[in-house]
Amino acid sequence: MIAKFFSYFLPINVIKRKSTISNSLEVTWNNGELVLDSKNTNYSYGSLQRILKKGLKYIGYDRIRKFENVLVLGVAGGSVIKTLVDEVKFKGEITGVEIDPEIVEIANTYFKLNEIKNLELIVQDAFEFVLKTKHHYDLIIIDIFQDTTIPNFLFEDYFIQRINYLLKVNGFILFNTMVINEQNRVRNLDYKKKFGGNYSLRMYPKVEVHNELFTIKKLA
Repeated sequence: MIAKFFSYFLPINVIKRKSTISNSLEVTWNNGELVLDSKNTNYSYGSLQRILKKGLKYIGYDRIRKFENVLVLGVAGGSVIKTLVDEVKFKGEITGVEIDPEIVEIANTYFKLNEIKNLELIVQDAFEFVLKTKHHYDLIIIDIFQDTTIPNFLFEDYFIQRINYLLKVNGFILFNTMVINEQNRVRNLDYKKKFGGNYSLRMYPKVEVHNELFTIKKLA
């Protein structure tokens, strides 16, 4: 493909689209790779795929392959789902929750998420889904951004308690955050303190410069 070839020298735009939820969305060929970006950050593939892939490696591909189900809160273009299916070779059930229908349309059209047979993609607010679902999960991946901003509800006690309730014993949370100022750093340290002796938590700072990953295992 010509656009893919020339993208090694200069990014080649495929589409630009406005969204009432995500504002500006753009699909671009960049360094031979099709990526989804918001106005100020990478939403899927590119650096974000590398970040979440590191998180999955921290948990362990062999361990993940034995899981029955995975919940992804914040799908965007679906790069972490592609990693689960194509690289981890995860065969269990994947539930993806994405609030923005424009993003879901882009994910299906340009990244072929609708062709993944073990994926159920739900257009819904993540907080609402977490409140209502009756399922429990082996792995919960939280990757929710509004451009470079992370919604405050992700750090609130009620949401954390609900996520912990939905997580199976010996299951994992993989939480992708961004630290770009002192307020963000303090917020993440406060988040870390919310997990007691029933959890094993690790922080991985400065992943691709500004991202900070949490892996949290439920012990009991």
